Amino acid sequence: MPEYLVLLAPSSNRVYAGDAPAITAAEAEIVVSAVHLGGVVGASPTTVAGVPYLAVELADAVDPRILGGLAATFAVFEREGDLLRPVEARGGERFDDDLLTIPKYPGKTNEQLTRVLLNVTLASTDLPDRARRTVLDPLAGRGTTLSWALTLGHDAVGVEVERREVEAYSAFLTTWLRRKRLKHRIGLTPLRRDGRRLGDLLEAEIGRDDPQSLVLFAADTLATAELLQRRRVDVVVTDAPYGVAHGSRGVRGGRDRSPADLLADALPVWVSVLRPGGAVGIAWNTHGLSRADLVARCGRAGLEVCDDGPYRGFAHRVDAGIHRDLLVARKPR
Repeated sequence: MPEYLVLLAPSSNRVYAGDAPAITAAEAEIVVSAVHLGGVVGASPTTVAGVPYLAVELADAVDPRILGGLAATFAVFEREGDLLRPVEARGGERFDDDLLTIPKYPGKTNEQLTRVLLNVTLASTDLPDRARRTVLDPLAGRGTTLSWALTLGHDAVGVEVERREVEAYSAFLTTWLRRKRLKHRIGLTPLRRDGRRLGDLLEAEIGRDDPQSLVLFAADTLATAELLQRRRVDVVVTDAPYGVAHGSRGVRGGRDRSPADLLADALPVWVSVLRPGGAVGIAWNTHGLSRADLVARCGRAGLEVCDDGPYRGFAHRVDAGIHRDLLVARKPR
């Protein structure tokens, strides 16, 4: 069976420190298995001429270019004895990476971690094959998940309670689209239903033929079902609050920044707009909510948690106050 060496981007060391190879191995197994069950025969860190790689052994039928779509991939080589042969590593990006890297602000979720979460959630759906999905981030912040969805060729829907965050993303995206000279339509307008104002709405269409769509509501995440009306999404991908940012006004009154309380209230709402066979991916701080508790909350919301094998391979330390993990769950068909 062929062996491939994945050279990880230097930035992965800053994001995951020593956990980057293990996280990339788990991501590879999930992503490849979505195309070819059992396609990853083995994956382990290795060093060649003093340079660290992730060695991945693939089944013969697997196209190795799929490894180019992993979040931390910098380059891919096929190992032939003592020689390394470069492999075309297609990442699937439609837009330049500065759509993700230019925005800098306190509390921003690292764009590499966001792509890992989006990759494994998309790979975990039980939906008919389609190149384009509809991705919802119900705690959208300034749009890292939305920008990744667009970059990978999908439609994006977001909900963000802080209007200033939506305004900041609107200003950035408008400027970016104009600077890149991409055909587009974009605008931020008040959102009213039945004579009452629900919030504000950012809408964009990008591209000439079969344009991609972006919809971002400046509203509370608990209103997601009301905002989307009959529209349904394929995946929900979000970074739960760490107790310092984002949140919801909640059913208890006041702003709720507790991930446990927010997810208890919001998960059933998010699941209600998810297509059967779709998947939910959540990144969260385990210091504020244990994995067992989050699994239980997902179960009560009607989701089936992917909780074995590579799905248990994403936990990593961010700093003294944050130990982050990813959880993926599927809505039964």
